[in-house]
Amino acid sequence: MERRLSAILAADMAGYSRLMERDETGVLTRHKTYRQTLIDPRIAQAGGQIVKTTGDGMLVRFDTAQDAVRCAIDIQLGMDRQERDVPDSNRIQYRIGINVADVLFEDGDIFGDGVNVAARLETIAQPGGLCISDITHQMTQDRVTECFADLGLQKIKNITRPVRAWQWTPDATRSGRDDYAPSQVQKVSFCLGQDGTQLAWARVGSGATVLKAPNWLNHLDYEWSSPFRGPFLEQVARRCTLVRFDQRGNGLSEREPKAISADAMISDIESVVRAAGLGRFCLFGISQGCAFSVRYAAENPDRVTGLVLVAGYLRGALRRNAPDQAALSEATNVLIREGWGSPNPAYRHLFTESMMPDATESQKDSFDELQRVSTSPDVAARVNAMNADIDVSDLASQIRVPTLVLHAEGDRRIPIAEGRRMAAMIPNARFVALPGNNHIFVDGSPALEIFLNEFSDFLAELDA
Repeated sequence: MERRLSAILAADMAGYSRLMERDETGVLTRHKTYRQTLIDPRIAQAGGQIVKTTGDGMLVRFDTAQDAVRCAIDIQLGMDRQERDVPDSNRIQYRIGINVADVLFEDGDIFGDGVNVAARLETIAQPGGLCISDITHQMTQDRVTECFADLGLQKIKNITRPVRAWQWTPDATRSGRDDYAPSQVQKVSFCLGQDGTQLAWARVGSGATVLKAPNWLNHLDYEWSSPFRGPFLEQVARRCTLVRFDQRGNGLSEREPKAISADAMISDIESVVRAAGLGRFCLFGISQGCAFSVRYAAENPDRVTGLVLVAGYLRGALRRNAPDQAALSEATNVLIREGWGSPNPAYRHLFTESMMPDATESQKDSFDELQRVSTSPDVAARVNAMNADIDVSDLASQIRVPTLVLHAEGDRRIPIAEGRRMAAMIPNARFVALPGNNHIFVDGSPALEIFLNEFSDFLAELDA
């Protein structure tokens, strides 16, 4: 075998089976035309070598990363022009992944870990776009002017190590993630849960320790550098030592855990507490994280100094004796399983609109992307089902630490009545109503400013 450093491009057609079912002859004819008039000529012009093809895709080798990336962008821009007027349901869009690695050559074929990474990057690329490895980005960022969004570290199938990925789409602009760069540096570490599940956790900031419970959904790297989540997390970290982790099935933690349950989540909190060497700390819960925080505090009163609970509940949708909320929860799970992994973001956008209706379009787009890169449709559905069945109401009266509860007046995801109920059931809890309709904080909102002031005052009281 011969070994050679190469740029590997992997491509396939997004939604191939669905398109073939709709119009087999038409799709094959258009695909063949694009190969003859656009794709193959552009690859040849860039000095690429088509190693192998499948019915809907191909594997291509280039001598340089710049040639591979430039070729991929030109192909995708050409396809965007060709298919722009075709209805979304019938549009042909290719996904492309690129990696630079030392690969093995034998009998006209290529092998190796570097080839596998390129193929896996292709699977997380947006239809019509391309996803490249960090080494590819480093080699081309000064030579390719197009804007790539940093997706952070990704756990990709059959690759044991996290891979940092960068993404480009035809409509990419510099108004997205590139406008925000955190001034602090978080330190990411890994540990094992009690059942052996790998968990990723991070520490950043200084001062009193605050542990953030997991909530829908997590990705340590992506959230920290995203324009809608990053500023909020960084401002919290300016006021304390913030420790947070990706819940099992999410982000940099193990993506396909055997167990997803409330018991497993509580056990994972304890695993992170041990790994981070935490003594006593304030627990910070958002949404589902409030229920986990209440349970953990009730079961570990010697560890918790206080609770900050935002936009949360003690009981899930199936436990509220509200048929409309139960029906909505069950319908939501069907949508997740059927549409979460779809190239069409409309399914995920339903959640985005319910969680941050007052956000800007770029913030909504960033949250859409967070949901896509954080977890799989199956895990998202399992987490949603777990949340709907939670009920820690009987534990609320056992809380004996200072508690601050905050909830937006127009929250469209969790009714403010659930927040008020939680505050009423926790002895001496203080309740603050926040303005707006967002379930989660977004940068620049009045609700965020009020929260940060209340949060600072609360930590000062705990320290007094």
